Formats: sequence, C-alpha cells, structure tokens
Amino acid sequence: MTELEDRAHQLGEFIRDQRRVARLSLRKLSDMSQISNPYLSQIERGLRKPSAEILQQLAKALRISAETLYVQAGILDERPDVADLEMAIWAETSISEAQKKALVQVLRSFQHENMAPLPPPSPGEVPVKPRSKQKVAAAAIREE
Repeated sequence: MTELEDRAHQLGEFIRDQRRVARLSLRKLSDMSQISNPYLSQIERGLRKPSAEILQQLAKALRISAETLYVQAGILDERPDVADLEMAIWAETSISEAQKKALVQVLRSFQHENMAPLPPPSPGEVPVKPRSKQKVAAAAIREE
C-alpha cells in the first residue's frame, strides 16, 4: 500500500469513527453533508481521497473542526501543542447537545480573545506582559 493509499484509508477510518461517535448512519451523514451516499462510503473505505471542500462539509456535519480533517488527510501539518478540544466536547456523551454547543461557543470566544492584540497601555499605566496559555488556564481554574 502506498503512502497516499494508506493516508486515504486512515482518513476513511477516522471519518467512520467520528460518524459512529456522533451516532449517525452513513445515509444521515450523507444527507447532512450533502455528499452522495456511495461517494461517502468510498471515502470511509479509503477508496477516494476527498477535496478540502468535501472535508469541510463533512466537518460541519460531524461538528468537528475542518482543521482536524485536513490534518488527517495530510493537507495540513498537525500542531503538536494544540489538542482538539472542540472534537472532545462534541464526542462527550454525558452532556446535552445544547450544553456542547454552549461550551464550543465559549471555547471559540476565548480563542478569538487570545488572538486579539492587547490594547496599548494608557499614559502612566504599566504595560502588562501577556500571560502564557498555561498561566491563563491555571488562573481560570483557581477562579472557579
């Protein structure tokens, strides 16, 4: 098996696993992602390598990040320091769909907030050094 074939097979297995975690039939995922049932079946069996657009449609239907599928497909390199927390939230079975949605929204707002540059200090104010993600997380835990 070539590296490309192996990658397609691994991607198909990953998509199948995510579909099962989401408790979706092949037909239901096909409908939700607007991808034909036979083509989706071929993707899951590793017979086809889907485009980035198809991966994006699947990610949306599976409620996982498109980046996760891009990494699985070999389109993007994996970021070793970043866990796919969003995927873990959607896979969690002990909370409701509404709770999952709320957690993902909070996560995304924190991620957006952390990407924003700090405002310049006011005259006479001491500039604040940005804290590391670990320190921010530890502070958030202590505040609970």
